[in-house]
Amino acid sequence: MRVIGGTARGKTLIAPEGLDTRPTSDRAREAMFNILMARIAGARVLDLFAGSGALSAEALSRGAHSVTSVDISPKACAVIRRNLNLKGISGTARVIQGDWLQTIGMLQDRFDIVFLDPPYRMSEVYGQVFTELVRRNLLAEDAVVVMECEHGQTIMLPQNADVFDERKYGR
Repeated sequence: MRVIGGTARGKTLIAPEGLDTRPTSDRAREAMFNILMARIAGARVLDLFAGSGALSAEALSRGAHSVTSVDISPKACAVIRRNLNLKGISGTARVIQGDWLQTIGMLQDRFDIVFLDPPYRMSEVYGQVFTELVRRNLLAEDAVVVMECEHGQTIMLPQNADVFDERKYGR
């Protein structure tokens, strides 16, 4: 796994050991950031269920102003910190170990981009997270929420959410 683009392009990323984390593939990450290209520079990014922090590292490498990476696993947070300490990555990085709901209850920032990629076994959480982000006013005007889910899964979104793109990569 590596950083696909930006100032840290080609730098190797690590993933937590075991099967609890499934990092976004290089192919899917590249496509995702190509879609977000015009929005990423200067953006405030929230990476919930951050796992390896690959999306956070990619965002910083491509010019995001700041990234807040959240994961409940201490092992994952240690890996995220290591991945965000790469040469060529600038911007502000914050890693928070904790439950997503408690953590977003403490956040004060408004985010331009939110990456939402919970474990497959938590597939029911998408709508709840989106609703909490809106309720707590954590989304900037014209914010983008990127959701990654298992193929064939239906995500229930709040009525005020618009889907502007959908892609399929692997599972």
